[in-house]
Amino acid sequence: MDTSVNKTSESVKNIALIGLMTAVICIIGPISVTLPFTPVPISLQIFAIYITAYALGFSRSIVSTGIYLLLGAVGLPVFSGYQGGFSRLVGPTGGYLVGYIFIALIVGGVISKFPKKIWLHGLAMVIAVTICYMFGTVWFTIQANVDFKSALYMCVIPFILGDAIKIALALVVGPAIYHALKKANLN
Repeated sequence: MDTSVNKTSESVKNIALIGLMTAVICIIGPISVTLPFTPVPISLQIFAIYITAYALGFSRSIVSTGIYLLLGAVGLPVFSGYQGGFSRLVGPTGGYLVGYIFIALIVGGVISKFPKKIWLHGLAMVIAVTICYMFGTVWFTIQANVDFKSALYMCVIPFILGDAIKIALALVVGPAIYHALKKANLN
């Protein structure tokens, strides 16, 4: 009986943490700034996923990110600019949204495997956002019928500095969240 109570307690804890971090992504994600020269807005979605990776680790951050994408796909206004719908997920900028799964997978995996190696977390974030950029940019070139170079100038280059700032901020805030959850026996 004690084992089933512990398993139930662990399951409830996992569901609550996944729900909480999905809510964080849904609250932070829509906040965005539209730029006149690109359909890709500046948003805090990637930052929220970095924080989710710290809070949840590998598999749970993937689940949380997946739930976020599903909520947006069914029409909840959780994507940038308080938009939602399946058309946003499969439209020209949808590749960047789908690329968030890669971010959760890579960053969550590295944080889970090497929780004390902050420099490795930063490297994982750089690699993950680069993969997200590439996946999203290829998707954009196909959907928007533009060449790859033009897509890079519209959808990647203007965002590099902002994403570097998000990484730096996540490397400060994320470990604090990780350690606070660890101390409370929640991760």
